[in-house]
Amino acid sequence: MITIVGIGPGDTNLLINEARQALSSADTVYGSNRQLQEIANLTTATPILLPKKLADLTNIPHQDKNVVILASGDPLLYGIGNWAIANFSEDIRVIPGISAIQMMFHKIKLPMNDCFITSSHGKTPNFDFLLQHEKVAMVTDTIIGPYEIAAEILKRNLNKIIFIGENLSAKEERIHKLRPAEVAKKYDMNVVVIVDER
Repeated sequence: MITIVGIGPGDTNLLINEARQALSSADTVYGSNRQLQEIANLTTATPILLPKKLADLTNIPHQDKNVVILASGDPLLYGIGNWAIANFSEDIRVIPGISAIQMMFHKIKLPMNDCFITSSHGKTPNFDFLLQHEKVAMVTDTIIGPYEIAAEILKRNLNKIIFIGENLSAKEERIHKLRPAEVAKKYDMNVVVIVDER
């Protein structure tokens, strides 16, 4: 049995009970170094680093075993869950986690209603389309992050406010509320929320 477990933004206190149960009964757990460290106290399963190519995961031994694959945030919100559902022929179980986007909205006390959600991971967003929305949440990467998003807003001379959440749920967590011209060039692992300035 293969179970995809959403481990949320990082703090294990945010795991749902079903995720804890899956980890406690797992034989093997696949994840990144950071993910495996975060859940190390919750399982006696053998930790295995995710392969560099996800396609290599399709060959993992899982017959008569409880295999867990870790997903940061929520597996089905720009996570590994989409890939797993498409690539494992047998039934798999997907356990939700709190996404960094969800957590960010709660940190800034802003309803998620009517929000356009997207990601810049491995792709260049259509900023003309994106910035037409009153409220946007974006999972970022090292190529297109807060600074690049702010530059696109400035290029279009739009009145927007940018919220940047760094290292959500960690001790190093920082939340910023900035105008585009105030956005710095570099931030730690982050999520961005863009809203119309009122």
